[in-house]
Amino acid sequence: MGFAYAKWMKPHTIINGGVTSVAMIGNKALGIPILYLTNGITLLLLVICWFFLGRQNFFRSILSSICYNLFFSVFYLAPFSARINFPIDFILASILIAIGYYCCITANASTVGMDVLALVAHKKNNRINIAHAIRWINFSVLLLGFFVYGWQSVLVGVLFSFLNSWLLSKLLNRESDRKQLEEQND
Repeated sequence: MGFAYAKWMKPHTIINGGVTSVAMIGNKALGIPILYLTNGITLLLLVICWFFLGRQNFFRSILSSICYNLFFSVFYLAPFSARINFPIDFILASILIAIGYYCCITANASTVGMDVLALVAHKKNNRINIAHAIRWINFSVLLLGFFVYGWQSVLVGVLFSFLNSWLLSKLLNRESDRKQLEEQND
């Protein structure tokens, strides 16, 4: 996820509603460095994770938050480009980010991104679909991004959010089906 955000999302100014998108908006609007904002927002979400998702989720999420922030920072500062072309970069970023969310969620952890808010909502009401909640949180951030980046970046972000949340939903449904099959075989 850190690589995808640092080398594809940020260079293409794709704001999809995640922590990095909030940091990009804050950077452009306020001039605060992206790395400070990304790490600060992640720390705030980690505190929310502790209070609302519990100690177990918090401790599992620490590793993912450290990994994301470390990899994002390293790849963001690395002096090379991984861009191929926009459509391929868009698809690769969607896949890597969906897989990252999937790995964290199925480990009962969080990426300590905006998924924390979706997981809190799901915990309060288990009928709330996590992938859909992430999508709507992303759309809220995109609305803010409209005022800073304009409609083109927001349109790409909306498309990204749909593809990313669709991929995540497919992965989570597949995991749910696998667990149900295991329970039936036991």
